[in-house]
Amino acid sequence: MTTQPAEFELCISRLIDAPRNRVFRAWTEPALLQQWWGPHGMTTPECEMNLWVGGLFRTLMRAPDGAEYPTQGVFLEIQAPSRLVFTDAYSPGWIPSGKAFMTAEVTFEEVDGKTLYTARAMHWSEADKHAHEAMGFHDGWGQSLDRLVTLVTQGMPD
Repeated sequence: MTTQPAEFELCISRLIDAPRNRVFRAWTEPALLQQWWGPHGMTTPECEMNLWVGGLFRTLMRAPDGAEYPTQGVFLEIQAPSRLVFTDAYSPGWIPSGKAFMTAEVTFEEVDGKTLYTARAMHWSEADKHAHEAMGFHDGWGQSLDRLVTLVTQGMPD
């Protein structure tokens, strides 16, 4: 299940057999997000979030070879339990990051007790979109989504 992406957008969507409150929790509780964030083989030893508009969203992913991939941005919109929007364009205090890449929108739609999950990466330019595709957007975000599904359907405490 997918929707047509905008010009500089990459999108991934899946129907998850779990209630949306549970999926939203996995996205908004740092200890839960650390369990699934990143492609297979990656770990997320650090996650910090201040869940309010303008609040920090920071993660550190670590690859099996020890390479680290930090990200930092702010939440632009929070509509619990249906929508999150965040960007890497700003640091807290609305200070420009100087390395803006994208704005992400994640939606959680209730569908007969399940969740239609859609994540959109909306890039600032065609070059940013192509760079993200070349980095492995579909594989990486797809593997993260696999890990999220496993957590919310099998391994997450209530």
